Amino acid sequence: MERNSEYNQPMVDVNNVSMNFSTVEAVKEISFRVSAGSIFGLVGSDGAGKSTLLRMIATMIKPTSGEIHINGLDVVTERRKIKNIIGYMPQRFGLYQDLTVEENLNFFMDIFSIPKTQRQAKKEKYLGFSNLLPFVDRSTGNLSGGMKQKLGLACVLVHEPQLLILDEPTNGVDPVSRHEFWEILGNMKQEGMTILVSTAYLDEGELCDQLGLMHNSILLNTATPAAIRSTYSTLEEAIIERIKEVDKELAHDSFQF
Repeated sequence: MERNSEYNQPMVDVNNVSMNFSTVEAVKEISFRVSAGSIFGLVGSDGAGKSTLLRMIATMIKPTSGEIHINGLDVVTERRKIKNIIGYMPQRFGLYQDLTVEENLNFFMDIFSIPKTQRQAKKEKYLGFSNLLPFVDRSTGNLSGGMKQKLGLACVLVHEPQLLILDEPTNGVDPVSRHEFWEILGNMKQEGMTILVSTAYLDEGELCDQLGLMHNSILLNTATPAAIRSTYSTLEEAIIERIKEVDKELAHDSFQF
């Protein structure tokens, strides 16, 4: 995997980015950086703008304003170059239910033009990570939810992206499969991959190097899980209290004349 070549250059650099949908401001003037080889987690309330932000970083939609760079490349003007160095797994990842596990993986290796000489090794590596090797001939539609998510991750990883972008990849997945999924992410981080992930599970947030807390389309805080937790007993308690504080401030400002 090719590492970041420029000294101190972040893998992801989001600078004053906003996204408007008609009269709705889904993302408001957000800025943050993600260091190469780290796991950055986005957490926060439903509808906070996390998915919209990830879609912009993944070059799926253009920001209304602001700039995003991935390994120094602009997501708008250098989109084609970026496509080759990122892997993006949205909430509803497009696996083919009537294909087998192996056929789905082969399909994505075709998409990414993986040479035939490398395919068997990649199949053994990524299906091995995912504990899916015993199920290569099983129809994807007959897999459990957790197994489908791990297969989706394997399909995204076959071209070994520098940056992996995941939008709530374990939502609705059983605890054992969630644990296994994060073990895979830990392995990929050890290999030098940068991971940007949104999650609804704050125990997963604890596994990130940095967290970004979003609420009402804005980024409230960026810090380590320990720093966000601070004096509170749990990360969940700290985040809930922080969101309550912001909502009180907004309510107070709304009634000032």
